[in-house]
Amino acid sequence: MHDMLSRIAENMVSRVTGPMKFRLVLQPLMATFFAFRDGLKDARAGTPPYFWFMLTDKGHRVEIIRNGWKSVGKIFILALVLDAIYQIIAIHFVYPGEAVIVAFILAIIPYLVLRGIVTRVATLIAARRRPREKPVA
Repeated sequence: MHDMLSRIAENMVSRVTGPMKFRLVLQPLMATFFAFRDGLKDARAGTPPYFWFMLTDKGHRVEIIRNGWKSVGKIFILALVLDAIYQIIAIHFVYPGEAVIVAFILAIIPYLVLRGIVTRVATLIAARRRPREKPVA
């Protein structure tokens, strides 16, 4: 078990300086784009921030996850494929578990974090722009 964790840690660190390191920037940027797009849609629709909504609304959880997967799923699969290609080039072997970890870090985490933040910020900005009603005297 210790050997496996050491190998995973070593392989994760080597990805930063190894071939195809451009994907370490490109994939989070793609996730950011989709998070912004979907976060703004959430704000316009008046839905709560995505991750919080997913955790608290048990009745619609499957629908909420499906909605998020439509946006981030392609990026996740692309991250899996690119990591498998990286592994073939750099280590001459494919470790599927490592590819899933990398894809999760590069695609899912940025999407989850940023979509909620964008929703909150867009909602606050929209609330400030609304004209305040004057009380009737």
